[in-house]
This record gives sequence, C-alpha cells and structure tokens, in this order.
Amino acid sequence: MREVDTTRVSKKHQVTIPMKVLRAAGFELGECLRARAEGPGRVVLERAEDILASYAGALTGVYEPGEVERLRAEWESPSSMPAS
Repeated sequence: MREVDTTRVSKKHQVTIPMKVLRAAGFELGECLRARAEGPGRVVLERAEDILASYAGALTGVYEPGEVERLRAEWESPSSMPAS
C-alpha cells in the first residue's frame, strides 16, 4: 500500500518525512539514505549501499587460520621496509 502525506521544505532546505511514510518504506532510525532528483517535483530516497559490508566475510575460508596475521606481521616488520 502506498502511504501519502504532506510536508514542507524549511528555510534551511530541510524536509521532515512523515513517520508512516518512513515505516512503509522500511527505513530505520539512523539509516544512511541517498537522495536523488528524478525530474521536476520528484525526489527519490534509497538506502545508501554500504560497500564494506557487502564484502565483509567474502574471503572466509580462503586463508588458513593465522595466515593473515602472519602476512600482516611480515608486511609491517622493519626488514620489509625499503632501504633509504
């Protein structure tokens, strides 16, 4: 069901979105949204994609336990630094 309500643009160019509209769209408190103009008189709000979250866990099982830590220690060791 489409929820419809009205609001105004403030002097600071802010808009308060009615709670029933937010709930109908499934938006949660604190969620990051992307706003885009879709022609005169139309603004669309979408969830902003969290790029990092979309890759989190993608390499699970690729490395042996402790391998990443060993590689990181090797990379950070003074002997891996180029001579100056």
